Amino acid sequence: MGILQGIFKARDKPKDSLSGSRYSFFFGGTTAGKPVNENTAMQMTAVYSCVRILAETLGGLPLHVYKYNDSGGKEKHLQHPLYRLLHDEPNPEMTSFTFRETLMSHLLLWGNAYAQIIRNARGEVIALYPLMPNKMTVDRDKNGRLFYLYQRSVEDAPTLGKDSLVYLDPSDVLHIPGLGFDGLVGYSPIAMAKNAIGLAMATEEYGAKFFANGAAPGGVLEHPGTIKDPQKVKDSWNAAYQGSTNSHRVAVLEEGMKYQQIGIPPEQAQFLETRKFQINEIARIFRVPPHMLADLEKSSFSNIEQQSLEFVKYTLDPWVVRWEQNMCRSLLMASEKPTVFIKFNVDGLLRGDYVSRMSGYATARQNGWMSANDIRELENLDRIPEELGGDFYLINGAMTKLQDAGAFANTTRLEETQ
Repeated sequence: MGILQGIFKARDKPKDSLSGSRYSFFFGGTTAGKPVNENTAMQMTAVYSCVRILAETLGGLPLHVYKYNDSGGKEKHLQHPLYRLLHDEPNPEMTSFTFRETLMSHLLLWGNAYAQIIRNARGEVIALYPLMPNKMTVDRDKNGRLFYLYQRSVEDAPTLGKDSLVYLDPSDVLHIPGLGFDGLVGYSPIAMAKNAIGLAMATEEYGAKFFANGAAPGGVLEHPGTIKDPQKVKDSWNAAYQGSTNSHRVAVLEEGMKYQQIGIPPEQAQFLETRKFQINEIARIFRVPPHMLADLEKSSFSNIEQQSLEFVKYTLDPWVVRWEQNMCRSLLMASEKPTVFIKFNVDGLLRGDYVSRMSGYATARQNGWMSANDIRELENLDRIPEELGGDFYLINGAMTKLQDAGAFANTTRLEETQ
């Protein structure tokens, strides 16, 4: 019985490991037979487009540091050390757009984004450098405290020192995890959907080989007798008729040989339908509307604007909240967290067309809850000086209280009698 147990062992369950993206059940072979990892997945045009759309959109959003003022409102904290880092350049080697685009692409491919935090003697953040997720290990020490181990290479920033294995304290790492099972380390969308991506890769390879073969399926050469050297016959046939350069040639068969086609034509294999479905499947993984991947089959003039608004609300906004909360947690000091916060501005993506915006502004202006300067700031226009009435809040004079109706006429009659 012990021998049988040794031979027929139960398959181990997937283990929840914190070591970067090296999960035993993640990457590797797929049901379609194609190996899927971050690099091979990015060779798929649909995956590349989805990652690029989300990374560039988040990288291009305005990012500001705000503080609460005495009146309960908020204002930009231009003097805060983080403002220039997040808005302009987090380090001398890259802009804010490049930094956020890089971290967002890491988040979409590996499920985690890491950046090294450089602080001065006062504990203020003075630089941020991105770290590769596949070189990072997150673990706990014997006391249960989190720590980060990073395998340094020559491509990394010199701020990591010269050791090949760098120990980093949680206060030295900006870690933005994606969706995960434990709340500490995110799981890669690429790894979770490796079978869908593998099928798309296999379909693409099938189409490439089909057209490389001159758009002709494979077949069998039949000979009535016995062939002494079948490999020689096969090689000579392939040399003369295989490939796109030899397509549409006239074949000459000798000694009663026959050619029988056995390949499945693409129309029978539903090649185009499968490719289109896999593109929608990949778009579904990243929650990107198909029209943003140039698939306009189910889009129209009436619904494409609504799809764009839903992209901001249901796809981009969760990523924005994840970024904002993790940056506030890791970059702000404990003493300033009650009064200072970091926030993206997504209002520009939610704006409607010009006519709708002007109609909304007119309603807000006439009802007294927006001034001319409030509207001009939303439209990225210069402010009107205060002495010219730019900050006045006006209301429509025809809107009065019911008890005040006719008060102006009564006042005029009293003046006339006097």
